[in-house]
Amino acid sequence: MDNELREHRAKALLDNPLFQEAFEVLKEDLMNRWSNSGSTDLEARESIWLAMRLLDKIHAHITSIIETEHMNKILEKQHPYI
Repeated sequence: MDNELREHRAKALLDNPLFQEAFEVLKEDLMNRWSNSGSTDLEARESIWLAMRLLDKIHAHITSIIETEHMNKILEKQHPYI
């Protein structure tokens, strides 16, 4: 898959209301689980924390696809022979 198609698909994902809702609902659910877990339930709290970090990493990866292609386009315009 070429970079422009990847960028287009990544933008479509991030702009998709259902995708946005899924991330919001999952984060809210994880926060609720974390805040309602007992302070001694370390395994559950650690698992929830890891799940939250994973959601952040997925979102960051998709965002980086868009930003990388955007930077490539800028560099191509500024330095077409590099």
